[in-house]
Amino acid sequence: MANNTSQHILNTSANLLGFCLFVITSLHISNIKQAHVIDELTSIVATLLTFSCFFSFISIRVNNTKAEKRLETIADYLFLISLAGILIIIIMIARNFITPINLHPFR
Repeated sequence: MANNTSQHILNTSANLLGFCLFVITSLHISNIKQAHVIDELTSIVATLLTFSCFFSFISIRVNNTKAEKRLETIADYLFLISLAGILIIIIMIARNFITPINLHPFR
């Protein structure tokens, strides 16, 4: 019997994978200073999300309860690591668009 967590991980991982592919595509058509680093990190996160989707799907389909829990745990950890990676990516992208505040405009 499949756990509800695996279904949520599968759905959310697939959606975030689309986000990562969008970021990769956007970086190739823009001129961001750190595009190479962001591109590589996004590719790694996309790979982790793909494996998270894979393990959560298999945990839904497997009939062995012990194997189901193990696969779901792996999917859970991969998903959590991917979320941390996405946070880093968002911070790196935001850092490129935020300009420092000019405290002395008349100098």
